[in-house]
Amino acid sequence: VAAGTARGAQLGVLFRSAGALEAASSIEVACFDKTGTLTAGKPAIIGVHAADDRMLAYAAAAERSSEHPIARAIVDGARELVIPEAREVVATPGSGVQAIVDGVRVLVGTAEFLQLAGVDVPADDKFPGATLCHVAIDGRYAGVIAVADPPSGEARAVIDRLRAMNIDAIMITGDREAAAQWIAGQVGIERVHAGVRPNEKAAIVAAEPRRVAMIGDGVNDAPALASADLGIALGTVTEIAAASAGVTLMRGGIGGVPTVFALARAALSTIRRNLVGASIYNVVCIPIAAAGLLSPILASAAMSLSSVTVLLSSLRLRNWPPE
Repeated sequence: VAAGTARGAQLGVLFRSAGALEAASSIEVACFDKTGTLTAGKPAIIGVHAADDRMLAYAAAAERSSEHPIARAIVDGARELVIPEAREVVATPGSGVQAIVDGVRVLVGTAEFLQLAGVDVPADDKFPGATLCHVAIDGRYAGVIAVADPPSGEARAVIDRLRAMNIDAIMITGDREAAAQWIAGQVGIERVHAGVRPNEKAAIVAAEPRRVAMIGDGVNDAPALASADLGIALGTVTEIAAASAGVTLMRGGIGGVPTVFALARAALSTIRRNLVGASIYNVVCIPIAAAGLLSPILASAAMSLSSVTVLLSSLRLRNWPPE
C-alpha cells in the first residue's frame, strides 16, 4: 500500500487512504461531470440575445463572486462594460444565482430556475451545443447568454483508455440535454444524464449497481463524490469537493484518471501475490522447522528472507510505468 501510494504521488495522484486505493482497484463505472471536467474549463460567450440593455452587465454583477467556469465566462464577456455592485447574492448549486443589483432583483441560471421564480422563459434553440444562461431583471425576462466550452483535449483518449480497461463512462451534468449530448458525442460517451441537480447526481451514483467512481471539480459535485464508492477530484477542485473525494489528481485535468485505476489494480495484484507467496512459504517451511530438520539459525534466516522477498516485491511498484 505504501509503495503504491508513493508511486501515485510521483505521478500526481494522491490517494488519501488505503481504502481509496483498494476501492479504485475494483471500479467498473466512471461517472464524469461535464463543465470543467470533460470540457476544457475555458468557456466563452458565443451569443447574447438581450431584451434589456442592462442584461449582460447585471448578469456579470450577480455572477462576479462565483468560481464556476460559466460564471467566469459571463464576467469576462462583460469586462468592457460598467459592472455594478451586487448584494444579497444567493447561489443555488446546479440552478443559478440571484442578487440585488442597482436596487432590482436579478436572476441568472437555467430556464427552470427562472420559471420557479414565476418568470416566463421563451424557447431558444439557436445554440444547440451551448449552455444557456437565462436572465431576469425585476421579475421580467431580460434575455439569454449562450456559453460554449469545448471538450478537453485529453477527454477522448481518457474515455477510450477506460473502455479498454472495461470501465464504462457516464456523464452526469446539470446542463441541458442538447449541450450535454454534443460534448458526449465529441468524447465518446454514450450514456448521459442531463439537467440533473446536485442531490440528483448523488442519487444516480448511489443507484448504480456496480462499483462506481465519480470524477468532478466543483461544489455541485460534492454530494456525488461522497456517494460514490470512490470520489476523484481534480487539482483545481474546490475545498468542499476535495474533502468529499478519496483521490485527488494534483496535476489537474482528467488525464490521470486511467492511472488511478491501473495503479490501484497493480498494487492490489502485488498485495495478493505477496500474500499467496508468503502463505506458501510458511506452509512449507514451518513444518520443516518444527520437525527439527532446520537449525534455529537457518529457520530464522529463512523467515527473514520471506520478509525481504515480500518487501522487494512491493518496491517494484516504485518503478511502475503508467501506460
